[in-house]
Order: sequence, then C-alpha cells, then structure tokens
Amino acid sequence: MATITVRNLDDDLKARLRILSAKSGRSMEEEVRIILRDALTKPRNGGLGSRIRERFAGVDEAELELPERKDTPRSANFDS
Repeated sequence: MATITVRNLDDDLKARLRILSAKSGRSMEEEVRIILRDALTKPRNGGLGSRIRERFAGVDEAELELPERKDTPRSANFDS
C-alpha cells in the first residue's frame, strides 16, 4: 500500500472533512480513502455536451419565436 501526504490543506476543508468523517463514524484517513476511491473509480458521464444534455433532460422543449429577418444577408468583410 502506498502512502501520500497532503500539504497546505485549507483549515476549512480539513474541518469539513473532520465533520464528514465523524458523521460516518470513520477516521479522517479512511474518509479520504473513500472519497479518492469514489472519485477515481466512478465512470465519467462523457463530455461537456453529454453532461449538459443530461442536466436538462427533464426540461420540456420550449418554442422560441424567431424574429423576422429584415436585412438582406451580406458577405463577411475580413478587411480591417
């Protein structure tokens, strides 16, 4: 088994870890092992597009009214 040391941990983060581990009845060290194991073994949900689609999956489709185009299309001018 490997050992790691985490330096410069924020006091607030350490306090939150202490509270979380106490609520679950584990040592802080065991809580960190569980957090790391969960973070590194759970499969990712895909790319950004997949995550956005998943987040808004329950939202009903909305009808958007497109404004009427009044100007005629023109070509892009890249000369500045």
